[in-house]
Amino acid sequence: MTQSPVVGTWKLASLESRTSDGNVVYPAGPDPVGYIMYNEDGYMSVAFMAADRTAFASGDIRGGSAEERTAAFDTYLSYCGTYEVQGNKVIHHIEVSLFPNWTGVSLERFFELDGDKLSLSTPPILQGGIERTSHLIWERVGPS
Repeated sequence: MTQSPVVGTWKLASLESRTSDGNVVYPAGPDPVGYIMYNEDGYMSVAFMAADRTAFASGDIRGGSAEERTAAFDTYLSYCGTYEVQGNKVIHHIEVSLFPNWTGVSLERFFELDGDKLSLSTPPILQGGIERTSHLIWERVGPS
C-alpha cells in the first residue's frame, strides 16, 4: 500500500473564505492558529482558531455567558474521523465535530502539495448565510 502524500502534521499558515464575486474574508482573523493531522492508519484531525480569542470571565469550562460561548464557537472549529484520498481530493469522513451538522458527514477538500506546503480548498459551503469557498494553507511540521 502506498502512503498518502498528505500523511503528516501540518500547521495552519493562512485561512480565507471567498465568495464567487471575489470578496475575501478572514474568518479566523489575520493570524489563525491550528493543526491538521493525517495518520498512516487513515485517521485525521483538524482544529483551528483565531489567535486573539477572549478568555471567559470564569474559569469554569462549562460556564461563560451566552455572549462568551457564542464568541468561542465563532472563533474555533474542530473535527476528526477517517479520510481517504481520491485524485486531487481528500475526503474527510467526520465522526466527531464541534459543528453538530457535520457529524456523520463526508466533506470533500481539494488539495495541492508544493514541497512542504499543503493547500486545501472547499467546494462552496454556507458560511454566515453566504455561499463561500474556504482556502487554507498548511506548512508541514517536522520531517516529510
